[in-house]
Amino acid sequence: MRSLAELVTPPVTAQAISKYESGKMMPSSAVLVGLGRALNVSLDFLLSSQVDMLDGLEFRKHSGTSARDRAKAEAIVIDNLERYLTVEDILGIEPDADWFEGLRCQSILTDNEIDARADLLRERWHLGVDPIPSMCALLEEKGIKVVEDDLPERISGLACHVLRGGKPVADAVVVSSRANVERKRFNLAHELAHRIILSTGDSAIKLESAMNRFAGAFLVPRESLLEEAGPRRSRIAYYEIIRLKHIYGVSAAALLMRLGQVGILPAATVRYAFATFARSWRRNEPEPVRGDSGFAAFEKPRRFEQLVWRAVGEEVISPVRAAELLNQPLRTIEQRLSGPGVQ
Repeated sequence: MRSLAELVTPPVTAQAISKYESGKMMPSSAVLVGLGRALNVSLDFLLSSQVDMLDGLEFRKHSGTSARDRAKAEAIVIDNLERYLTVEDILGIEPDADWFEGLRCQSILTDNEIDARADLLRERWHLGVDPIPSMCALLEEKGIKVVEDDLPERISGLACHVLRGGKPVADAVVVSSRANVERKRFNLAHELAHRIILSTGDSAIKLESAMNRFAGAFLVPRESLLEEAGPRRSRIAYYEIIRLKHIYGVSAAALLMRLGQVGILPAATVRYAFATFARSWRRNEPEPVRGDSGFAAFEKPRRFEQLVWRAVGEEVISPVRAAELLNQPLRTIEQRLSGPGVQ
């Protein structure tokens, strides 16, 4: 609070900030503007009340992540979700049906059960065994708020439940815009796993490892991979791994792991690969998906922006309000409303 007070213009005391937080005092308009500038957040963020708190926060982070980075990430998430839930309220959108009913599993005992759960989810959602074009679109379709933003460097994503003061709880998953497409897709599949498998019944299977196994099985189904790579291989060429990773939209390391899990490659071959030519793959992605080609063209959250444009089109919000919600210049909004060549 003292650090924040030193950044605010006009001057404000740490004691005053404490009273603002506890609701004992309201800041003046000038102080509100100063707080917004110091924290790099909008006035909507400071004044709106869609989010009471974020519950069950789970960070995907490096070990050296600081408490300040986590707090900054939480503020970014709240800002995004305040705007997202606001436009849903404006449009009168009711909560989605429970897409996970009958699919949740209290515990699993084996790796084969994890794979079976991933296959069952694909079957129930009528996804077949083809690669998923967009994990963002899939999760948004199933009622999860997906947000992408510039999170602190050491945080690749997070998941949480949004408590809303008497309103239905909302599920949210946030991915970093810094992460490559392969990492984003895997993180989203990992968060999906947390909504399916609630615990492990075997202490030898760590929960996060189980979530990673589910993510690999969901993104790269056994039946499909066997058809692409063949049932039994003693070795596999670098070219084949790169081809397969681009087919499924996963990292080369995840694809190599999956080849071992399915039994196409012997476990010893996978271990040797990670000890030699694939040693750096977990840090540096070989031949990543780039630009707006392939999966990169589809792996973006779209629903929030679509809802804002729907609200503008139905004239329930003004272009000015749309610009605030989308964090875009008003001129951009007006150009997109009118079309090219219209002044």
